[in-house]
Amino acid sequence: DGEVHINELKNGNAEMFWNPTSEVRKQRLKRHIVLFEEQTDFESERLWQHVTSAINKGDQHKATQEKFVLEEEQRNAARERRENGTEWKPLLFRHDATTNEWHYKYEDLRPWDPLNDIAQFEKNGILQTMERHLSSRMSNHKTTCINNQITRHKRSAKDCRRRKTSDQPSNHSQNTESSCSTPESVQELSDDDGKYLGFGSLCAQCGKEMNHLKEIHSAVLSLQRAQQDIHR
Repeated sequence: DGEVHINELKNGNAEMFWNPTSEVRKQRLKRHIVLFEEQTDFESERLWQHVTSAINKGDQHKATQEKFVLEEEQRNAARERRENGTEWKPLLFRHDATTNEWHYKYEDLRPWDPLNDIAQFEKNGILQTMERHLSSRMSNHKTTCINNQITRHKRSAKDCRRRKTSDQPSNHSQNTESSCSTPESVQELSDDDGKYLGFGSLCAQCGKEMNHLKEIHSAVLSLQRAQQDIHR
């Protein structure tokens, strides 16, 4: 959100490449970071603090020394794992054997949706997006759960009717029919209070997603209140 210039080294001329308007600056996503004292030892800001400090002071020799110390510690740790036969299992990255590159497991490359996306943040190393509506992933999963339960109810009703016609005398048909369950209409489905009417409780994944979304929503509201207090 700042000015960008193109500098021509041959003649020393500088050309304005990008000069954002105030409107563009207002649309910039707010950056929230974890307080330094709350970061763990292996988070980048804390891990590279001495290298960063040397660079900011313009001391490239000191920065190179600090970088070497960090890299040497990593090499020694890798050597010890090999000697002990300990397998290294990255939690947040996967290795692409084809390109011999590491990729972040939870990368989100989709375009930002200003109508639905509220905030994007990292929790326990996992990138997450707070949305105004349920994500399509959860919606699709809920639809699948509903369809699966509809199918089971229909199959149960079909089995009941088959038993009624094949195993029961005709004069018992009314009693047999009344004992069979029939599939509820889709229009009667509702997820109010975490229930699908006629289909019991949410499945484990849906319930976990719902609780997780509530936690995220509560965290965002807390951040908003804190921002309002700061502004006041």
